[in-house]
Amino acid sequence: QVQLQESGPGLVKPSQTLSLACTVSGASITMNHYAWSWIRQPPGKGLECMGAIRYDGSTYYSPSLKSRTSISRDTSKNQFSLQLNSVTPEDTAVYYCAAGTGYWGQGTQVTVSS
Repeated sequence: QVQLQESGPGLVKPSQTLSLACTVSGASITMNHYAWSWIRQPPGKGLECMGAIRYDGSTYYSPSLKSRTSISRDTSKNQFSLQLNSVTPEDTAVYYCAAGTGYWGQGTQVTVSS
């Protein structure tokens, strides 16, 4: 069974970079044909797909976040990561990593505040 676990700081200051990692077990991020995605949910709002990295390393980004977002991977750790630059309080959300549509991490709260 595929399991995902998000990790990273829970508090980020405005204008700084939000960095999260997702550790995957039960599947290889280089062999399984999932889209390894980052999804967020701001308080009181719906889910937003931020982007994904595929098994071959190619990436997709939401057009609305593309200029601030980078998704990369560390195949030696079977991890993929999210960087979101120049954050504002509007980036406060629960951040999830996911494999395809069927497997999700538990989510991690990130608050942007000074």
